[in-house]
Amino acid sequence: MDEFKAYNLDFFPENILIDVLSYLSVKELVRAGRVCKRWKRLVKDQRLWRTVDLTSWKGVTSRILWVLLRQYLGCGLRSLRLRGLLLSARGGTFLSEPWLKALSTKCPRLSKLYLLHSDLRSLPSCQILPPSLRVLELCSCELPREFFRQSLPTSPAHPHDQGEATSSASHQGKAKKGKGVGSSAGISIEKLVLNNVPSFTDQHLQSLTSWQSLSRLELRDTFRVTANGLRSCAAKDDLSGVEGLSRLKFLEIGITGRQGYQLQMASLGLGAGWIGLEELSLGGKEVGPGLLCASRLKDLKHLCLWACTLSELQIVRSCRMLRGLRRLEFLDVIFQPRQSPPVEEGQGGGDEQEDKEEGADADVNDENRTQEGNDPFQSLQRSLAVLLPSCSLVFTNCTVQINPD
Repeated sequence: MDEFKAYNLDFFPENILIDVLSYLSVKELVRAGRVCKRWKRLVKDQRLWRTVDLTSWKGVTSRILWVLLRQYLGCGLRSLRLRGLLLSARGGTFLSEPWLKALSTKCPRLSKLYLLHSDLRSLPSCQILPPSLRVLELCSCELPREFFRQSLPTSPAHPHDQGEATSSASHQGKAKKGKGVGSSAGISIEKLVLNNVPSFTDQHLQSLTSWQSLSRLELRDTFRVTANGLRSCAAKDDLSGVEGLSRLKFLEIGITGRQGYQLQMASLGLGAGWIGLEELSLGGKEVGPGLLCASRLKDLKHLCLWACTLSELQIVRSCRMLRGLRRLEFLDVIFQPRQSPPVEEGQGGGDEQEDKEEGADADVNDENRTQEGNDPFQSLQRSLAVLLPSCSLVFTNCTVQINPD
């Protein structure tokens, strides 16, 4: 036993120590780096800083962000989650332009950024964010009006030097094509998630049409987006080509939040255009109006309905025209039971004695038929199997509403 007491963590290989340290939070990692020089060196290993989550660390200020960026964050960073001071009594500027520029330089492989409770009104545009971003998630944030607008830099030139400037610009563009930095290529974000962002309006949505790489857009509890705004951004065929959100493949619209907001029914804007849209997700109060227009989406292959109450008749009517649908998913959906036709009081009065003489087997068969008729899952599967034979149905955490009668 004395031999085992002589061993401590210093005898472990560094790879094992890094695996142990990977289970610590960012705040605990910083504290672990103060133990000794060896641990300080191990804590700075970039394998520990691929995914950084600062949303659970309360009291993070801009000063702490600068310390983390200068001492720990580096080329190994892939995903970053930050929590701002929007709901904090302390207030102040959380994300500044110098810090974001330094983040772009020191972390060239950052591809995912998640911002929670952040006030972004001090930033001129989202182009100040790292150009390597592919996924941007904003939750409960405040946005300026021109945040998503994309502006390409223009260099002034004299009229007689315009030809030379054009040729030199083309050569510089070819030379910098392989580099990750350079706003001339535009915003490279492929997935944009907006969750409970009341300041997001139709003007922001219109600005997204200039994004050439945007393929996934998720709008959750964006109360100010209207049907006209969504309709104006739809991908449509024009004389000059396809305009609007032409590269969009996935769209999610859901309203499940607060009371008191006027329902805009933005999903009514799905009835026009939307060429190339393959996946649609509707949730909450947007399911009803969205199903009315989903039948006009010719390229739709995957439809997801979540957090709503539906009936079999409503689903069958909406999906009748979606011949290309391959997957229909229901998530947290409450199904209404099928309404059985009422029985008149005058019918069957004289045949009561004959019904009793048929035996218990007939009663059991009638009960089974009644249960199958009231079961919306089996009935819906049979109805959709006829209309959409190549479509697969997925039910996740769905329930059936029981009538008190």
